[in-house]
Amino acid sequence: MTEHLNRLTPRQIVFELDQYIIGQNDAKRNVAIALRNRWRRMNSPADIQKEIIPNNILMIGATGVGKTEIARRLAKIADAPFVKVEASKFTEVGYVGRDVESMVRDLVEQAVGMVRMQKKEEVKIKAEQAVEDIILDALIPPVHVSGTPRVKTENGNDDMPDDDGELNQRTRERFREKIRNGELDSRKIEIEVQQNQAPNVGMIGGAVDDVSMMNIQEMIGNMMPRRGKKRKVTVEEARKILLDEEASKLIDMDEVKVEAIKKAENLGIIFIDEIDKVASSRSGGGGGPDVSREGVQRDLLPIVEGSAVNTKHGVINTDHILFVAAGAFHVSKPSDLIPELQGRFPIRVELNSLTESDFYQILKTPKNALTKQYEAMMESEGVELIFEDGALREMAKIAFEVNSEVENIGARRLQTVMSLLLNDFMFDIPDVIGADSQITVTADMVGEKLSHLVKNRDLSQYIL
Repeated sequence: MTEHLNRLTPRQIVFELDQYIIGQNDAKRNVAIALRNRWRRMNSPADIQKEIIPNNILMIGATGVGKTEIARRLAKIADAPFVKVEASKFTEVGYVGRDVESMVRDLVEQAVGMVRMQKKEEVKIKAEQAVEDIILDALIPPVHVSGTPRVKTENGNDDMPDDDGELNQRTRERFREKIRNGELDSRKIEIEVQQNQAPNVGMIGGAVDDVSMMNIQEMIGNMMPRRGKKRKVTVEEARKILLDEEASKLIDMDEVKVEAIKKAENLGIIFIDEIDKVASSRSGGGGGPDVSREGVQRDLLPIVEGSAVNTKHGVINTDHILFVAAGAFHVSKPSDLIPELQGRFPIRVELNSLTESDFYQILKTPKNALTKQYEAMMESEGVELIFEDGALREMAKIAFEVNSEVENIGARRLQTVMSLLLNDFMFDIPDVIGADSQITVTADMVGEKLSHLVKNRDLSQYIL
Protein backbone atom coordinates (compact mmCIF):
# COMPACT_ATOMS: atom_id res chain seq x y z
CA MET A 1 0.00 0.00 0.00
CA THR A 2 2.89 2.40 0.71
CA GLU A 3 5.06 1.56 -2.32
CA HIS A 4 3.29 4.11 -4.53
CA LEU A 5 3.56 6.84 -1.87
CA ASN A 6 7.25 6.05 -1.40
CA ARG A 7 7.96 7.39 -4.89
CA LEU A 8 6.10 10.63 -4.20
CA THR A 9 8.31 13.18 -2.46
CA PRO A 10 6.77 16.56 -1.59
CA ARG A 11 8.56 18.19 -4.53
CA GLN A 12 7.30 15.52 -6.93
CA ILE A 13 3.75 15.96 -5.63
CA VAL A 14 3.92 19.71 -6.22
CA PHE A 15 5.33 19.07 -9.71
CA GLU A 16 2.36 16.81 -10.49
CA LEU A 17 -0.11 19.38 -9.16
CA ASP A 18 1.57 22.07 -11.29
CA GLN A 19 0.50 20.14 -14.41
CA TYR A 20 -3.13 21.00 -13.67
CA ILE A 21 -3.26 23.92 -11.23
CA ILE A 22 -1.79 27.37 -11.78
CA GLY A 23 -0.38 29.26 -8.79
CA GLN A 24 -1.49 28.56 -5.20
CA ASN A 25 2.02 27.41 -4.27
CA ASP A 26 1.42 27.65 -0.51
CA ALA A 27 -1.61 25.33 -0.71
CA LYS A 28 0.27 22.86 -2.92
CA ARG A 29 3.20 22.69 -0.52
CA ASN A 30 0.95 22.03 2.47
CA VAL A 31 -1.07 19.25 0.81
CA ALA A 32 2.17 17.71 -0.51
CA ILE A 33 3.60 17.57 3.01
CA ALA A 34 0.32 16.13 4.34
CA LEU A 35 0.39 13.39 1.70
CA ARG A 36 4.02 12.50 2.31
CA ASN A 37 3.34 12.38 6.05
CA ARG A 38 1.00 9.46 5.45
CA TRP A 39 3.88 7.39 4.07
CA ARG A 40 6.09 8.57 6.94
CA ARG A 41 3.51 7.48 9.51
CA MET A 42 3.00 4.02 7.97
CA ASN A 43 6.77 3.51 7.98
CA SER A 44 7.29 4.67 11.56
CA PRO A 45 7.83 2.27 14.49
CA ALA A 46 4.65 0.33 15.29
CA ASP A 47 4.41 1.69 18.84
CA ILE A 48 4.14 5.30 17.62
CA GLN A 49 2.15 4.85 14.39
CA LYS A 50 -1.26 5.14 16.02
CA GLU A 51 -0.21 8.31 17.84
CA ILE A 52 0.66 10.22 14.65
CA ILE A 53 -2.51 12.00 13.54
CA PRO A 54 -2.86 13.76 10.18
CA ASN A 55 -2.61 17.53 9.97
CA ASN A 56 -6.01 18.36 8.50
CA ILE A 57 -6.10 21.38 6.22
CA LEU A 58 -8.51 24.32 6.02
CA MET A 59 -8.40 26.11 2.66
CA ILE A 60 -9.71 29.66 2.58
CA GLY A 61 -10.41 31.29 -0.75
CA ALA A 62 -13.03 32.56 -3.18
CA THR A 63 -14.86 30.22 -5.52
CA GLY A 64 -13.00 29.07 -8.60
CA VAL A 65 -9.44 29.53 -7.32
CA GLY A 66 -8.59 25.80 -7.24
CA LYS A 67 -9.54 24.49 -3.78
CA THR A 68 -11.52 21.48 -5.00
CA GLU A 69 -9.12 20.78 -7.86
CA ILE A 70 -6.14 20.61 -5.50
CA ALA A 71 -7.85 18.03 -3.27
CA ARG A 72 -9.15 15.99 -6.23
CA ARG A 73 -5.77 15.88 -7.97
CA LEU A 74 -4.07 15.02 -4.69
CA ALA A 75 -6.27 11.93 -4.36
CA LYS A 76 -5.50 10.86 -7.94
CA ILE A 77 -1.77 11.27 -7.40
CA ALA A 78 -1.93 9.17 -4.24
CA ASP A 79 -4.28 6.58 -5.79
CA ALA A 80 -6.41 7.12 -2.70
CA PRO A 81 -10.15 6.89 -2.03
CA PHE A 82 -11.58 10.41 -2.29
CA VAL A 83 -14.98 11.83 -1.42
CA LYS A 84 -16.16 15.43 -1.87
CA VAL A 85 -19.09 16.56 0.24
CA GLU A 86 -20.76 19.90 0.88
CA ALA A 87 -21.13 20.77 4.54
CA SER A 88 -24.31 22.72 3.79
CA LYS A 89 -26.07 19.49 2.71
CA PHE A 90 -25.74 17.90 6.14
CA THR A 91 -28.33 18.15 8.89
CA GLU A 92 -28.00 17.72 12.61
CA VAL A 93 -28.69 14.24 13.98
CA GLY A 94 -32.43 13.85 14.56
CA TYR A 95 -33.42 15.92 11.52
CA VAL A 96 -34.40 14.69 8.05
CA GLY A 97 -31.43 14.78 5.70
CA ARG A 98 -27.92 13.41 5.29
CA ASP A 99 -26.01 12.69 8.48
CA VAL A 100 -22.26 13.36 8.60
CA GLU A 101 -21.36 9.66 8.89
CA SER A 102 -22.62 9.15 5.33
CA MET A 103 -19.42 10.74 3.98
CA VAL A 104 -17.36 8.03 5.68
CA ARG A 105 -19.62 5.32 4.25
CA ASP A 106 -19.21 6.91 0.80
CA LEU A 107 -15.43 6.81 1.27
CA VAL A 108 -15.54 3.08 2.06
CA GLU A 109 -17.66 2.47 -1.06
CA GLN A 110 -15.01 4.30 -3.11
CA ALA A 111 -12.29 2.16 -1.55
CA VAL A 112 -14.20 -1.07 -2.20
CA GLY A 113 -14.63 -0.07 -5.84
CA MET A 114 -10.91 0.71 -6.20
CA VAL A 115 -9.77 -2.57 -4.60
CA ARG A 116 -12.32 -4.57 -6.58
CA MET A 117 -11.01 -3.07 -9.85
CA GLN A 118 -7.44 -3.85 -8.80
CA LYS A 119 -8.35 -7.46 -7.98
CA LYS A 120 -10.22 -7.85 -11.26
CA GLU A 121 -7.12 -6.70 -13.12
CA GLU A 122 -5.07 -9.35 -11.29
CA VAL A 123 -7.41 -12.17 -12.36
CA LYS A 124 -8.10 -10.77 -15.83
CA ILE A 125 -6.13 -13.47 -17.71
CA LYS A 126 -7.94 -16.31 -15.91
CA ALA A 127 -11.27 -14.57 -16.43
CA GLU A 128 -10.59 -14.12 -20.15
CA GLN A 129 -9.84 -17.84 -20.49
CA ALA A 130 -13.10 -18.71 -18.73
CA VAL A 131 -15.01 -16.34 -21.02
CA GLU A 132 -13.43 -17.95 -24.09
CA ASP A 133 -14.57 -21.37 -22.88
CA ILE A 134 -18.15 -20.12 -22.35
CA ILE A 135 -18.26 -18.56 -25.81
CA LEU A 136 -16.81 -21.74 -27.34
CA ASP A 137 -19.46 -23.82 -25.57
CA ALA A 138 -22.10 -21.55 -27.06
CA LEU A 139 -20.59 -21.90 -30.53
CA ILE A 140 -19.72 -25.59 -30.28
CA PRO A 141 -22.13 -27.49 -28.01
CA PRO A 142 -20.93 -30.67 -26.24
CA VAL A 143 -20.55 -33.91 -28.24
CA HIS A 144 -23.89 -35.57 -29.04
CA VAL A 145 -24.65 -39.14 -28.00
CA SER A 146 -23.93 -40.19 -31.58
CA GLY A 147 -20.44 -38.85 -31.15
CA THR A 148 -20.88 -36.05 -33.67
CA PRO A 149 -20.47 -32.52 -32.27
CA ARG A 150 -22.08 -29.59 -34.03
CA VAL A 151 -20.93 -26.04 -34.59
CA LYS A 152 -23.65 -23.37 -34.53
CA THR A 153 -23.60 -20.86 -37.35
CA GLU A 154 -25.13 -17.42 -37.06
CA ASN A 155 -28.43 -18.59 -38.56
CA GLY A 156 -28.63 -21.51 -36.10
CA ASN A 157 -27.74 -24.28 -38.57
CA ASP A 158 -25.05 -26.86 -37.85
CA ASP A 159 -21.70 -26.47 -39.54
CA MET A 160 -18.36 -28.33 -39.72
CA PRO A 161 -19.40 -31.75 -38.34
CA ASP A 162 -16.47 -33.73 -36.85
CA ASP A 163 -16.17 -37.51 -36.57
CA ASP A 164 -14.77 -37.72 -33.06
CA GLY A 165 -13.65 -35.83 -29.97
CA GLU A 166 -10.16 -35.20 -31.32
CA LEU A 167 -11.49 -33.41 -34.39
CA ASN A 168 -13.89 -31.53 -32.12
CA GLN A 169 -10.96 -30.33 -30.02
CA ARG A 170 -9.15 -29.12 -33.13
CA THR A 171 -12.28 -27.31 -34.20
CA ARG A 172 -12.52 -25.63 -30.79
CA GLU A 173 -8.91 -24.48 -31.03
CA ARG A 174 -9.52 -23.03 -34.51
CA PHE A 175 -12.55 -21.18 -33.20
CA ARG A 176 -10.59 -20.02 -30.13
CA GLU A 177 -8.09 -18.35 -32.47
CA LYS A 178 -10.93 -16.76 -34.42
CA ILE A 179 -12.40 -15.40 -31.15
CA ARG A 180 -9.03 -13.95 -30.11
CA ASN A 181 -8.51 -12.36 -33.54
CA GLY A 182 -11.97 -10.80 -33.48
CA GLU A 183 -13.13 -12.71 -36.56
CA LEU A 184 -16.33 -13.83 -34.82
CA ASP A 185 -17.17 -10.56 -33.04
CA SER A 186 -20.35 -9.99 -35.06
CA ARG A 187 -21.68 -13.55 -34.72
CA LYS A 188 -24.73 -13.91 -32.47
CA ILE A 189 -24.67 -16.44 -29.62
CA GLU A 190 -26.93 -17.19 -26.67
CA ILE A 191 -25.45 -16.79 -23.21
CA GLU A 192 -26.79 -16.99 -19.67
CA VAL A 193 -26.38 -13.83 -17.59
CA GLN A 194 -26.63 -14.08 -13.79
CA GLN A 195 -29.19 -11.83 -12.15
CA ASN A 196 -29.65 -11.11 -8.47
CA GLN A 197 -33.30 -11.49 -7.59
CA ALA A 198 -33.16 -9.42 -4.40
CA PRO A 199 -36.31 -7.29 -4.09
CA ASN A 200 -36.51 -3.71 -2.88
CA VAL A 201 -37.05 -3.71 0.87
CA GLY A 202 -39.44 -1.37 2.62
CA MET A 203 -39.76 -1.14 6.40
CA ILE A 204 -42.98 -0.79 8.32
CA GLY A 205 -42.83 0.61 11.80
CA GLY A 206 -39.98 2.45 13.48
CA ALA A 207 -37.18 4.28 11.69
CA VAL A 208 -34.20 2.26 10.49
CA ASP A 209 -30.80 3.91 9.99
CA ASP A 210 -28.95 3.75 6.68
CA VAL A 211 -26.44 1.12 7.78
CA SER A 212 -29.10 -1.23 9.12
CA MET A 213 -31.11 -0.86 5.92
CA MET A 214 -28.04 -1.59 3.76
CA ASN A 215 -27.19 -4.64 5.86
CA ILE A 216 -30.75 -5.97 5.63
CA GLN A 217 -30.82 -5.53 1.85
CA GLU A 218 -27.40 -7.16 1.44
CA MET A 219 -28.42 -10.10 3.68
CA ILE A 220 -31.62 -10.66 1.69
CA GLY A 221 -29.66 -10.33 -1.57
CA ASN A 222 -27.22 -13.02 -0.43
CA MET A 223 -30.06 -15.34 0.55
CA MET A 224 -31.91 -14.97 -2.74
CA PRO A 225 -30.86 -17.35 -5.53
CA ARG A 226 -29.05 -15.88 -8.50
CA ARG A 227 -31.02 -16.76 -11.59
CA GLY A 228 -29.66 -16.94 -15.08
CA LYS A 229 -31.35 -15.05 -17.89
CA LYS A 230 -30.83 -16.11 -21.50
CA ARG A 231 -29.68 -13.36 -23.82
CA LYS A 232 -28.79 -13.40 -27.50
CA VAL A 233 -25.85 -11.09 -28.12
CA THR A 234 -22.82 -10.80 -30.40
CA VAL A 235 -19.55 -12.45 -29.39
CA GLU A 236 -18.08 -8.99 -28.81
CA GLU A 237 -20.90 -8.03 -26.42
CA ALA A 238 -20.74 -11.44 -24.72
CA ARG A 239 -17.05 -10.98 -24.00
CA LYS A 240 -17.71 -7.67 -22.19
CA ILE A 241 -20.69 -8.99 -20.21
CA LEU A 242 -19.07 -12.25 -19.19
CA LEU A 243 -15.63 -10.83 -18.39
CA ASP A 244 -16.95 -8.79 -15.48
CA GLU A 245 -19.05 -11.72 -14.26
CA GLU A 246 -16.23 -14.26 -14.43
CA ALA A 247 -13.72 -11.87 -12.83
CA SER A 248 -16.15 -11.31 -9.95
CA LYS A 249 -16.34 -15.07 -9.36
CA LEU A 250 -12.56 -15.23 -8.97
CA ILE A 251 -12.46 -12.45 -6.38
CA ASP A 252 -12.80 -13.03 -2.64
CA MET A 253 -15.11 -10.17 -1.61
CA ASP A 254 -14.33 -10.66 2.08
CA GLU A 255 -10.68 -9.99 1.28
CA VAL A 256 -11.68 -6.99 -0.84
CA LYS A 257 -13.65 -5.48 2.05
CA VAL A 258 -10.78 -5.92 4.52
CA GLU A 259 -8.28 -4.30 2.12
CA ALA A 260 -10.72 -1.53 1.24
CA ILE A 261 -11.31 -0.54 4.87
CA LYS A 262 -7.55 -0.55 5.48
CA LYS A 263 -7.03 1.61 2.38
CA ALA A 264 -9.77 4.05 3.40
CA GLU A 265 -8.43 4.29 6.96
CA ASN A 266 -4.82 4.95 5.96
CA LEU A 267 -5.09 6.73 2.61
CA GLY A 268 -8.65 8.10 2.45
CA ILE A 269 -9.22 11.80 1.79
CA ILE A 270 -12.50 13.55 2.59
CA PHE A 271 -12.95 17.02 1.12
CA ILE A 272 -15.57 19.07 2.99
CA ASP A 273 -16.56 22.02 0.83
CA GLU A 274 -18.56 25.06 1.93
CA ILE A 275 -17.50 24.62 5.55
CA ASP A 276 -18.14 28.35 5.97
CA LYS A 277 -21.87 27.75 5.39
CA VAL A 278 -22.15 25.96 8.75
CA ALA A 279 -20.13 28.58 10.65
CA SER A 280 -22.23 30.36 13.27
CA SER A 281 -22.12 34.10 13.68
CA ARG A 282 -20.85 34.87 17.19
CA SER A 283 -22.49 38.29 17.15
CA GLY A 284 -25.96 36.93 16.49
CA GLY A 285 -28.55 35.68 18.94
CA GLY A 286 -28.83 32.18 20.30
CA GLY A 287 -31.53 30.80 18.02
CA GLY A 288 -32.55 30.31 14.42
CA PRO A 289 -30.40 28.65 11.81
CA ASP A 290 -27.20 29.18 13.83
CA VAL A 291 -28.31 26.45 16.23
CA SER A 292 -28.67 23.96 13.39
CA ARG A 293 -25.31 24.98 11.90
CA GLU A 294 -23.56 24.53 15.21
CA GLY A 295 -25.25 21.15 15.54
CA VAL A 296 -23.74 20.03 12.22
CA GLN A 297 -20.32 21.19 13.41
CA ARG A 298 -20.68 19.17 16.60
CA ASP A 299 -21.67 16.12 14.56
CA LEU A 300 -18.60 16.62 12.36
CA LEU A 301 -16.28 16.92 15.34
CA PRO A 302 -16.10 13.23 16.43
CA ILE A 303 -15.65 12.10 12.80
CA VAL A 304 -12.71 14.48 12.29
CA GLU A 305 -11.29 13.75 15.76
CA GLY A 306 -11.39 10.03 15.15
CA SER A 307 -14.21 7.60 15.77
CA ALA A 308 -15.55 4.22 14.66
CA VAL A 309 -18.23 4.32 11.97
CA ASN A 310 -20.38 1.35 11.01
CA THR A 311 -20.66 0.60 7.30
CA LYS A 312 -22.12 -2.36 5.46
CA HIS A 313 -18.55 -3.51 4.74
CA GLY A 314 -17.41 -3.34 8.36
CA VAL A 315 -16.31 -0.84 11.00
CA ILE A 316 -13.91 1.89 9.91
CA ASN A 317 -11.85 4.11 12.19
CA THR A 318 -11.50 7.71 11.03
CA ASP A 319 -8.41 8.54 13.13
CA HIS A 320 -6.03 8.68 10.17
CA ILE A 321 -8.30 9.85 7.35
CA LEU A 322 -7.08 13.16 5.94
CA PHE A 323 -9.77 15.85 6.08
CA VAL A 324 -9.47 18.89 3.84
CA ALA A 325 -12.09 21.58 4.44
CA ALA A 326 -12.64 24.63 2.27
CA GLY A 327 -14.74 27.73 2.21
CA ALA A 328 -14.86 31.26 0.83
CA PHE A 329 -15.63 32.79 4.26
CA HIS A 330 -17.10 35.94 2.70
CA VAL A 331 -19.78 36.43 5.36
CA SER A 332 -18.31 34.41 8.22
CA LYS A 333 -14.71 33.80 9.22
CA PRO A 334 -12.79 30.68 10.35
CA SER A 335 -12.98 31.81 13.97
CA ASP A 336 -16.79 31.51 13.76
CA LEU A 337 -16.39 27.72 13.70
CA ILE A 338 -16.64 26.09 17.13
CA PRO A 339 -13.19 26.07 18.80
CA GLU A 340 -13.01 22.26 18.97
CA LEU A 341 -13.49 21.98 15.20
CA GLN A 342 -11.02 24.77 14.49
CA GLY A 343 -8.43 22.84 16.48
CA ARG A 344 -8.87 19.81 14.24
CA PHE A 345 -7.76 21.82 11.18
CA PRO A 346 -4.36 23.06 12.34
CA ILE A 347 -3.07 23.91 8.84
CA ARG A 348 -4.75 26.98 7.37
CA VAL A 349 -4.00 28.00 3.82
CA GLU A 350 -5.32 31.14 2.17
CA LEU A 351 -5.61 30.81 -1.60
CA ASN A 352 -4.94 33.89 -3.70
CA SER A 353 -7.44 35.46 -6.06
CA LEU A 354 -6.53 34.81 -9.70
CA THR A 355 -4.79 37.53 -11.68
CA GLU A 356 -4.97 38.26 -15.41
CA SER A 357 -1.62 36.50 -15.81
CA ASP A 358 -3.04 33.44 -13.98
CA PHE A 359 -5.98 33.32 -16.40
CA TYR A 360 -3.57 33.36 -19.33
CA GLN A 361 -1.55 30.49 -17.87
CA ILE A 362 -4.74 28.54 -17.06
CA LEU A 363 -5.75 28.76 -20.72
CA LYS A 364 -2.30 27.79 -21.97
CA THR A 365 -0.46 25.48 -19.57
CA PRO A 366 -2.50 22.76 -17.77
CA LYS A 367 -2.87 19.32 -19.37
CA ASN A 368 -6.64 19.69 -19.13
CA ALA A 369 -6.81 23.36 -20.19
CA LEU A 370 -10.13 24.49 -21.68
CA THR A 371 -8.38 25.34 -24.94
CA LYS A 372 -7.11 21.77 -25.23
CA GLN A 373 -10.57 20.41 -24.43
CA TYR A 374 -12.15 22.41 -27.26
CA GLU A 375 -9.32 21.44 -29.61
CA ALA A 376 -9.98 17.77 -28.84
CA MET A 377 -13.74 18.11 -29.37
CA MET A 378 -13.31 19.81 -32.75
CA GLU A 379 -10.62 17.33 -33.75
CA SER A 380 -13.21 14.55 -33.31
CA GLU A 381 -15.10 16.23 -36.18
CA GLY A 382 -11.96 16.58 -38.29
CA VAL A 383 -11.66 20.34 -37.64
CA GLU A 384 -8.38 21.88 -36.48
CA LEU A 385 -8.71 24.62 -33.86
CA ILE A 386 -5.79 27.00 -33.36
CA PHE A 387 -5.50 29.69 -30.67
CA GLU A 388 -3.08 32.54 -31.30
CA ASP A 389 -1.19 33.71 -28.25
CA GLY A 390 -2.78 37.15 -28.52
CA ALA A 391 -6.21 35.55 -28.40
CA LEU A 392 -5.37 33.77 -25.14
CA ARG A 393 -4.19 37.05 -23.61
CA GLU A 394 -7.34 38.84 -24.74
CA MET A 395 -9.58 36.13 -23.26
CA ALA A 396 -7.65 36.30 -19.98
CA LYS A 397 -8.03 40.08 -19.92
CA ILE A 398 -11.80 39.95 -20.52
CA ALA A 399 -12.35 37.20 -17.93
CA PHE A 400 -10.39 39.19 -15.34
CA GLU A 401 -12.28 42.42 -16.06
CA VAL A 402 -15.69 40.74 -15.84
CA ASN A 403 -14.74 39.08 -12.54
CA SER A 404 -13.56 42.44 -11.20
CA GLU A 405 -16.70 44.37 -12.19
CA VAL A 406 -19.44 41.79 -11.57
CA GLU A 407 -19.04 38.71 -9.37
CA ASN A 408 -15.68 37.00 -8.92
CA ILE A 409 -16.21 33.34 -9.80
CA GLY A 410 -12.53 32.66 -10.44
CA ALA A 411 -11.41 30.36 -13.23
CA ARG A 412 -15.02 29.31 -13.88
CA ARG A 413 -15.42 32.62 -15.72
CA LEU A 414 -13.23 31.21 -18.47
CA GLN A 415 -15.90 28.62 -19.22
CA THR A 416 -18.37 31.44 -19.92
CA VAL A 417 -15.84 33.22 -22.12
CA MET A 418 -14.92 30.12 -24.12
CA SER A 419 -18.53 29.08 -24.57
CA LEU A 420 -19.62 32.49 -25.91
CA LEU A 421 -16.57 32.67 -28.16
CA LEU A 422 -16.89 29.23 -29.76
CA ASN A 423 -20.58 28.33 -29.60
CA ASP A 424 -21.30 29.54 -33.14
CA PHE A 425 -18.52 27.34 -34.50
CA MET A 426 -19.66 24.38 -32.42
CA PHE A 427 -23.16 24.78 -33.87
CA ASP A 428 -21.96 25.00 -37.49
CA ILE A 429 -19.80 21.86 -37.26
CA PRO A 430 -20.18 19.61 -39.26
CA ASP A 431 -23.10 21.00 -41.35
CA VAL A 432 -21.50 24.28 -42.41
CA ILE A 433 -17.89 23.77 -41.34
CA GLY A 434 -16.90 20.36 -42.65
CA ALA A 435 -14.00 18.03 -41.96
CA ASP A 436 -10.44 19.08 -42.88
CA SER A 437 -11.29 22.69 -41.98
CA GLN A 438 -9.22 24.98 -39.81
CA ILE A 439 -10.41 27.63 -37.35
CA THR A 440 -7.90 30.16 -36.06
CA VAL A 441 -8.89 32.24 -33.05
CA THR A 442 -7.24 35.67 -33.13
CA ALA A 443 -7.18 38.55 -30.67
CA ASP A 444 -9.43 40.60 -33.01
CA MET A 445 -11.97 37.77 -33.14
CA VAL A 446 -12.04 37.57 -29.34
CA GLY A 447 -12.46 41.34 -29.02
CA GLU A 448 -15.26 41.40 -31.58
CA LYS A 449 -17.24 38.49 -30.11
CA LEU A 450 -16.77 39.30 -26.43
CA SER A 451 -16.57 43.10 -26.24
CA HIS A 452 -20.21 43.28 -25.07
CA LEU A 453 -19.26 41.29 -21.96
CA VAL A 454 -17.18 44.15 -20.60
CA LYS A 455 -19.53 46.93 -21.76
CA ASN A 456 -22.68 45.33 -20.39
CA ARG A 457 -22.74 45.63 -16.61
CA ASP A 458 -25.92 43.49 -16.26
CA LEU A 459 -24.29 40.11 -16.77
CA SER A 460 -26.52 37.93 -14.62
CA GLN A 461 -27.38 35.74 -17.60
CA TYR A 462 -23.71 34.84 -18.04
CA ILE A 463 -22.87 34.08 -14.43
CA LEU A 464 -22.37 30.37 -13.89
